[in-house]
Amino acid sequence: MFKATRKIALEEHFAIEETVQDSAGFVPPSYWGELKSRLLDIQGRRIEEMDRNGIELMILSLNAPTVQAIRDTKAAYDLSRRANDFLAEQIAKRPDRFKGFAALPMQSPELAARELERCVEELGFVGALVNGFSQTEGSDDVLYYDLPQFRPFWAVVEALDVPFYLHPRNPLPAHAPIYEGHRWLLGPTWAFGQETAVHALRMMGSGLFDEHPRLKIILGHMGEGLPYSMWRVDNRNAWVKTKPSYPAEKPIAEYFRANFWLTTSGNFRTQTLIDAMLEIGSDRILFSVDWPFENVDHAAQWFDDASISENDRIKIGRTNAARLFKLGDV
Repeated sequence: MFKATRKIALEEHFAIEETVQDSAGFVPPSYWGELKSRLLDIQGRRIEEMDRNGIELMILSLNAPTVQAIRDTKAAYDLSRRANDFLAEQIAKRPDRFKGFAALPMQSPELAARELERCVEELGFVGALVNGFSQTEGSDDVLYYDLPQFRPFWAVVEALDVPFYLHPRNPLPAHAPIYEGHRWLLGPTWAFGQETAVHALRMMGSGLFDEHPRLKIILGHMGEGLPYSMWRVDNRNAWVKTKPSYPAEKPIAEYFRANFWLTTSGNFRTQTLIDAMLEIGSDRILFSVDWPFENVDHAAQWFDDASISENDRIKIGRTNAARLFKLGDV
Protein backbone atom coordinates (compact mmCIF):
# COMPACT_ATOMS: atom_id res chain seq x y z
CA MET A 1 0.00 0.00 0.00
CA PHE A 2 1.48 3.37 -1.07
CA LYS A 3 1.70 6.07 1.57
CA ALA A 4 2.38 9.66 0.49
CA THR A 5 4.06 10.82 3.67
CA ARG A 6 4.69 14.45 2.67
CA LYS A 7 1.67 16.52 1.74
CA ILE A 8 0.73 20.20 1.61
CA ALA A 9 -2.88 21.13 2.43
CA LEU A 10 -4.31 24.54 1.61
CA GLU A 11 -8.00 24.83 2.38
CA GLU A 12 -7.59 24.56 6.12
CA HIS A 13 -9.54 26.95 8.31
CA PHE A 14 -9.22 28.58 11.70
CA ALA A 15 -11.33 31.07 13.65
CA ILE A 16 -10.83 33.78 16.19
CA GLU A 17 -13.32 34.43 18.99
CA GLU A 18 -14.95 37.20 16.95
CA THR A 19 -15.66 34.93 13.98
CA VAL A 20 -16.10 31.43 15.35
CA GLN A 21 -19.87 31.71 15.73
CA ASP A 22 -20.20 32.16 11.94
CA SER A 23 -19.52 28.42 11.64
CA ALA A 24 -22.10 27.30 14.19
CA GLY A 25 -24.79 26.46 11.66
CA PHE A 26 -22.72 24.03 9.64
CA VAL A 27 -23.10 21.11 12.09
CA PRO A 28 -25.94 19.96 14.37
CA PRO A 29 -25.88 21.62 17.82
CA SER A 30 -24.60 18.44 19.46
CA TYR A 31 -21.42 18.67 17.35
CA TRP A 32 -20.81 22.39 17.79
CA GLY A 33 -18.52 22.02 20.80
CA GLU A 34 -16.23 19.76 18.83
CA LEU A 35 -16.18 21.96 15.73
CA LYS A 36 -15.60 25.11 17.78
CA SER A 37 -12.61 23.57 19.55
CA ARG A 38 -11.16 22.46 16.21
CA LEU A 39 -11.55 25.97 14.73
CA LEU A 40 -9.94 27.76 17.64
CA ASP A 41 -7.01 25.36 17.88
CA ILE A 42 -3.89 25.90 15.77
CA GLN A 43 -0.85 24.71 17.72
CA GLY A 44 -2.24 21.60 19.41
CA ARG A 45 -4.53 18.99 17.90
CA ARG A 46 -4.13 20.46 14.40
CA ILE A 47 -0.41 19.64 14.37
CA GLU A 48 -1.08 16.20 15.86
CA GLU A 49 -3.53 15.47 13.02
CA MET A 50 -0.97 16.66 10.49
CA ASP A 51 1.76 14.47 11.97
CA ARG A 52 -0.44 11.37 11.98
CA ASN A 53 -1.49 11.82 8.36
CA GLY A 54 1.61 12.93 6.52
CA ILE A 55 0.76 16.62 6.15
CA GLU A 56 3.92 18.64 6.49
CA LEU A 57 2.46 22.09 5.81
CA MET A 58 -0.97 23.75 6.06
CA ILE A 59 -1.93 27.09 4.52
CA LEU A 60 -4.45 28.56 6.95
CA SER A 61 -7.47 30.77 6.25
CA LEU A 62 -10.22 32.45 8.26
CA ASN A 63 -13.57 30.68 8.54
CA ALA A 64 -16.59 31.72 6.46
CA PRO A 65 -18.31 34.01 5.72
CA THR A 66 -16.96 36.35 8.43
CA VAL A 67 -15.43 39.40 6.68
CA GLN A 68 -17.57 39.00 3.55
CA ALA A 69 -20.82 39.15 5.55
CA ILE A 70 -20.04 42.45 7.32
CA ARG A 71 -21.95 45.31 5.70
CA ASP A 72 -19.91 48.09 7.31
CA THR A 73 -16.74 48.55 5.24
CA LYS A 74 -14.61 49.91 8.06
CA ALA A 75 -15.67 47.08 10.37
CA ALA A 76 -14.82 44.54 7.67
CA TYR A 77 -11.40 46.15 7.17
CA ASP A 78 -10.68 46.24 10.89
CA LEU A 79 -11.68 42.59 11.37
CA SER A 80 -9.58 41.44 8.44
CA ARG A 81 -6.53 43.20 9.89
CA ARG A 82 -7.07 41.68 13.35
CA ALA A 83 -7.54 38.20 11.92
CA ASN A 84 -4.49 38.53 9.67
CA ASP A 85 -2.31 39.82 12.50
CA PHE A 86 -3.44 36.92 14.70
CA LEU A 87 -2.66 34.44 11.96
CA ALA A 88 0.79 35.94 11.42
CA GLU A 89 1.52 35.53 15.14
CA GLN A 90 0.47 31.87 14.98
CA ILE A 91 2.56 31.18 11.88
CA ALA A 92 5.60 32.77 13.55
CA LYS A 93 5.39 30.10 16.25
CA ARG A 94 5.69 27.27 13.68
CA PRO A 95 6.79 28.69 10.32
CA ASP A 96 7.89 25.19 9.33
CA ARG A 97 4.28 23.93 9.55
CA PHE A 98 2.06 26.87 8.59
CA LYS A 99 1.63 29.55 5.93
CA GLY A 100 -1.20 32.04 5.60
CA PHE A 101 -3.94 33.26 3.28
CA ALA A 102 -5.06 36.86 3.81
CA ALA A 103 -8.65 37.66 4.74
CA LEU A 104 -9.71 40.68 2.67
CA PRO A 105 -12.41 43.39 2.99
CA MET A 106 -13.68 43.09 -0.57
CA GLN A 107 -16.42 45.61 0.26
CA SER A 108 -13.73 48.13 -0.79
CA PRO A 109 -11.45 47.07 -3.65
CA GLU A 110 -8.95 49.74 -2.55
CA LEU A 111 -8.82 48.54 1.06
CA ALA A 112 -8.68 44.90 -0.07
CA ALA A 113 -5.69 45.66 -2.29
CA ARG A 114 -3.98 47.57 0.52
CA GLU A 115 -4.51 44.71 2.99
CA LEU A 116 -3.30 42.11 0.50
CA GLU A 117 -0.12 44.10 -0.12
CA ARG A 118 0.46 44.35 3.63
CA CYS A 119 -0.13 40.65 4.18
CA VAL A 120 2.16 39.54 1.36
CA GLU A 121 4.95 42.11 1.70
CA GLU A 122 5.02 42.54 5.49
CA LEU A 123 3.47 39.40 6.99
CA GLY A 124 4.79 36.90 4.44
CA PHE A 125 1.41 35.44 3.44
CA VAL A 126 1.29 33.41 0.24
CA GLY A 127 -2.05 34.61 -1.18
CA ALA A 128 -5.64 35.37 -0.22
CA LEU A 129 -8.76 33.36 0.50
CA VAL A 130 -12.08 35.18 0.15
CA ASN A 131 -15.42 33.69 1.17
CA GLY A 132 -17.49 34.35 -1.93
CA PHE A 133 -19.41 37.55 -2.63
CA SER A 134 -19.35 40.47 -0.20
CA GLN A 135 -22.24 42.38 1.29
CA THR A 136 -22.34 46.17 1.41
CA GLU A 137 -23.88 48.96 3.46
CA GLY A 138 -27.48 50.02 2.95
CA SER A 139 -28.30 47.55 0.18
CA ASP A 140 -29.38 43.99 -0.46
CA ASP A 141 -27.07 43.96 -3.46
CA VAL A 142 -23.94 41.83 -3.28
CA LEU A 143 -20.54 42.33 -4.82
CA TYR A 144 -19.17 39.72 -7.23
CA TYR A 145 -15.57 40.20 -8.23
CA ASP A 146 -16.06 40.34 -11.98
CA LEU A 147 -17.58 43.81 -11.52
CA PRO A 148 -15.62 46.67 -13.14
CA GLN A 149 -14.71 48.36 -9.84
CA PHE A 150 -12.53 45.35 -8.94
CA ARG A 151 -10.15 45.65 -11.91
CA PRO A 152 -7.63 47.77 -9.93
CA PHE A 153 -7.71 45.14 -7.17
CA TRP A 154 -6.99 42.38 -9.68
CA ALA A 155 -4.10 44.40 -11.07
CA VAL A 156 -2.56 44.34 -7.59
CA VAL A 157 -3.12 40.57 -7.25
CA GLU A 158 -1.45 40.03 -10.61
CA ALA A 159 1.48 42.29 -9.74
CA LEU A 160 2.02 40.51 -6.41
CA ASP A 161 1.87 37.18 -8.29
CA VAL A 162 0.02 35.33 -5.55
CA PRO A 163 -2.99 32.98 -5.85
CA PHE A 164 -6.53 34.01 -4.93
CA TYR A 165 -8.70 31.25 -3.43
CA LEU A 166 -12.41 31.75 -4.16
CA HIS A 167 -14.08 29.93 -1.27
CA PRO A 168 -17.85 29.27 -1.00
CA ARG A 169 -20.59 30.87 1.01
CA ASN A 170 -24.35 30.35 0.91
CA PRO A 171 -26.49 32.64 -1.25
CA LEU A 172 -28.51 35.21 0.65
CA PRO A 173 -32.07 34.00 1.37
CA ALA A 174 -33.56 36.81 -0.74
CA HIS A 175 -31.54 35.57 -3.72
CA ALA A 176 -32.27 31.87 -3.30
CA PRO A 177 -36.00 31.07 -3.30
CA ILE A 178 -35.20 27.74 -4.99
CA TYR A 179 -33.98 26.46 -1.60
CA GLU A 180 -37.18 27.42 0.21
CA GLY A 181 -38.38 24.40 2.17
CA HIS A 182 -35.20 22.46 1.30
CA ARG A 183 -32.55 23.87 3.58
CA TRP A 184 -30.72 20.55 3.44
CA LEU A 185 -29.45 21.68 0.02
CA LEU A 186 -27.61 24.65 1.50
CA GLY A 187 -23.95 24.60 2.44
CA PRO A 188 -21.55 21.94 1.19
CA THR A 189 -24.34 19.61 0.08
CA TRP A 190 -25.15 21.73 -2.98
CA ALA A 191 -25.48 25.53 -2.63
CA PHE A 192 -21.81 26.17 -1.84
CA GLY A 193 -20.71 24.58 -5.10
CA GLN A 194 -23.39 26.19 -7.26
CA GLU A 195 -22.82 29.68 -5.85
CA THR A 196 -19.06 29.47 -6.31
CA ALA A 197 -19.24 27.91 -9.78
CA VAL A 198 -21.45 30.75 -11.03
CA HIS A 199 -19.10 33.31 -9.46
CA ALA A 200 -16.13 31.70 -11.20
CA LEU A 201 -17.97 31.58 -14.54
CA ARG A 202 -18.82 35.26 -14.20
CA MET A 203 -15.14 36.01 -13.76
CA MET A 204 -14.22 33.92 -16.80
CA GLY A 205 -16.86 35.48 -19.02
CA SER A 206 -16.23 39.06 -17.93
CA GLY A 207 -12.96 39.55 -19.77
CA LEU A 208 -11.02 39.68 -16.48
CA PHE A 209 -8.43 37.17 -17.67
CA ASP A 210 -7.95 38.95 -20.99
CA GLU A 211 -6.99 42.06 -19.06
CA HIS A 212 -5.02 40.19 -16.38
CA PRO A 213 -3.85 36.92 -17.95
CA ARG A 214 -1.42 35.99 -15.16
CA LEU A 215 -4.07 35.74 -12.43
CA LYS A 216 -4.11 32.46 -10.50
CA ILE A 217 -7.51 31.46 -9.06
CA ILE A 218 -8.04 28.42 -6.83
CA LEU A 219 -11.35 26.60 -6.41
CA GLY A 220 -11.95 23.97 -3.77
CA HIS A 221 -14.02 20.79 -3.62
CA MET A 222 -12.59 19.45 -6.91
CA GLY A 223 -13.70 22.52 -8.84
CA GLU A 224 -17.25 23.04 -7.53
CA GLY A 225 -18.68 20.84 -10.31
CA LEU A 226 -17.10 22.83 -13.15
CA PRO A 227 -14.84 20.12 -14.64
CA TYR A 228 -17.87 17.95 -15.28
CA SER A 229 -19.77 20.83 -16.93
CA MET A 230 -17.06 22.73 -18.78
CA TRP A 231 -17.56 21.12 -22.19
CA ARG A 232 -21.28 21.92 -22.14
CA VAL A 233 -20.66 25.53 -21.13
CA ASP A 234 -18.83 26.09 -24.42
CA ASN A 235 -20.64 23.64 -26.70
CA ARG A 236 -24.38 23.86 -26.00
CA ASN A 237 -26.38 24.32 -29.21
CA ALA A 238 -23.17 24.18 -31.23
CA TRP A 239 -25.10 24.17 -34.51
CA VAL A 240 -26.16 27.78 -33.78
CA LYS A 241 -23.28 29.85 -35.18
CA THR A 242 -23.47 33.01 -33.11
CA LYS A 243 -20.81 34.84 -31.16
CA PRO A 244 -21.07 34.38 -27.37
CA SER A 245 -22.73 37.29 -25.64
CA TYR A 246 -20.11 37.61 -22.90
CA PRO A 247 -17.23 40.14 -23.16
CA ALA A 248 -14.41 37.57 -22.89
CA GLU A 249 -12.37 36.93 -26.02
CA LYS A 250 -11.91 33.16 -25.73
CA PRO A 251 -13.99 30.06 -24.98
CA ILE A 252 -14.64 29.73 -21.26
CA ALA A 253 -12.73 26.44 -20.97
CA GLU A 254 -9.54 28.15 -22.10
CA TYR A 255 -9.62 30.42 -19.06
CA PHE A 256 -10.46 27.48 -16.83
CA ARG A 257 -7.37 25.62 -18.00
CA ALA A 258 -5.07 28.65 -18.01
CA ASN A 259 -6.01 30.54 -14.85
CA PHE A 260 -7.52 28.03 -12.41
CA TRP A 261 -6.24 25.44 -9.97
CA LEU A 262 -8.47 22.97 -8.08
CA THR A 263 -8.16 21.34 -4.68
CA THR A 264 -9.47 18.06 -3.30
CA SER A 265 -10.93 19.76 -0.21
CA GLY A 266 -14.01 18.00 1.09
CA ASN A 267 -14.39 15.84 -2.04
CA PHE A 268 -12.63 12.55 -1.43
CA ARG A 269 -13.82 10.63 -4.48
CA THR A 270 -11.38 9.04 -6.92
CA GLN A 271 -13.77 9.11 -9.89
CA THR A 272 -14.23 12.86 -9.39
CA LEU A 273 -10.48 13.36 -9.08
CA ILE A 274 -9.86 11.53 -12.34
CA ASP A 275 -12.52 13.60 -14.11
CA ALA A 276 -10.82 16.79 -12.90
CA MET A 277 -7.42 15.46 -14.01
CA LEU A 278 -8.77 14.73 -17.48
CA GLU A 279 -10.32 18.20 -17.78
CA ILE A 280 -7.66 20.48 -16.29
CA GLY A 281 -4.57 18.29 -15.95
CA SER A 282 -2.85 16.84 -12.91
CA ASP A 283 -0.44 19.80 -12.75
CA ARG A 284 -3.32 22.05 -11.61
CA ILE A 285 -4.81 19.93 -8.83
CA LEU A 286 -3.78 20.35 -5.20
CA PHE A 287 -4.37 18.19 -2.14
CA SER A 288 -6.51 19.73 0.61
CA VAL A 289 -8.68 18.56 3.50
CA ASP A 290 -11.12 21.34 4.52
CA TRP A 291 -10.22 20.92 8.19
CA PRO A 292 -11.92 21.27 10.60
CA PHE A 293 -15.16 20.72 8.67
CA GLU A 294 -13.77 17.45 7.27
CA ASN A 295 -11.45 14.97 8.95
CA VAL A 296 -7.75 14.97 8.12
CA ASP A 297 -7.58 11.18 8.25
CA HIS A 298 -10.51 10.79 5.83
CA ALA A 299 -8.75 13.00 3.26
CA ALA A 300 -5.27 11.60 3.74
CA GLN A 301 -6.19 7.92 3.76
CA TRP A 302 -8.33 8.32 0.65
CA PHE A 303 -5.63 10.24 -1.20
CA ASP A 304 -2.76 7.97 -0.17
CA ASP A 305 -4.66 4.95 -1.55
CA ALA A 306 -6.38 6.56 -4.57
CA SER A 307 -6.01 4.70 -7.88
CA ILE A 308 -3.77 7.25 -9.62
CA SER A 309 -0.15 7.08 -10.70
CA GLU A 310 2.47 7.71 -8.06
CA ASN A 311 3.86 10.53 -10.18
CA ASP A 312 0.45 12.25 -10.09
CA ARG A 313 0.12 11.52 -6.37
CA ILE A 314 3.38 13.32 -5.66
CA LYS A 315 2.42 16.29 -7.84
CA ILE A 316 -1.08 16.66 -6.42
CA GLY A 317 0.01 15.93 -2.87
CA ARG A 318 2.93 18.29 -2.74
CA THR A 319 4.94 19.60 -5.67
CA ASN A 320 2.14 21.46 -7.47
CA ALA A 321 1.49 23.51 -4.33
CA ALA A 322 5.18 24.08 -3.69
CA ARG A 323 5.52 25.47 -7.21
CA LEU A 324 2.35 27.56 -7.16
CA PHE A 325 3.19 29.19 -3.82
CA LYS A 326 6.96 29.37 -4.43
CA LEU A 327 7.65 27.37 -1.30
CA GLY A 328 10.86 25.73 -2.44
CA ASP A 329 11.77 22.46 -0.77
CA VAL A 330 9.66 22.91 2.36
